[in-house]
Amino acid sequence: MVRVLLAEDDEAMRTYLARALERSGYDVSTAATGLEALALVESGTFDLLLTDIVMPEMDGIELAQKAQALDPAPKVMFITGFAAVALQANDTMPEARVLSKPFHLKDLVGQVDALFSGASRLGNG
Repeated sequence: MVRVLLAEDDEAMRTYLARALERSGYDVSTAATGLEALALVESGTFDLLLTDIVMPEMDGIELAQKAQALDPAPKVMFITGFAAVALQANDTMPEARVLSKPFHLKDLVGQVDALFSGASRLGNG
C-alpha cells in the first residue's frame, strides 16, 4: 500500500485531503506542522510527502529538503495557494510536483495516482 505523509497546517483542509486519499486506497498519516511531519519521516517510511508550502515553524520546502536528506526515495508534491511560492518550489526541487489551490479532490487524487502510475495502492491488487 502506498504510504502518504500529508503535512497541512489548516485542520479542515488536512482532514478533507486525508479522507479523499484514504477513500482512494492510500495509507495516510497527517501532520499539522513541518516539525511534526519531520518527526514522522524520522520514525517511518513513506512513498509520498504531500505538503503545503506555507506553514508555521518550518515551511514545506524546508521540510521536503530535510525529509529527502533523511530518505531520498519518497516522491514530493507541494500544495499551495501562492503562485510565486509555487515557482520557488519548482526551482528548489525540480523533481517535485506542485498543485495550486484551489483544486478539486479528483485533481489531487489524479496527480497522486499519476505519480505512482499503476502501483498498487491496495497491496496485492
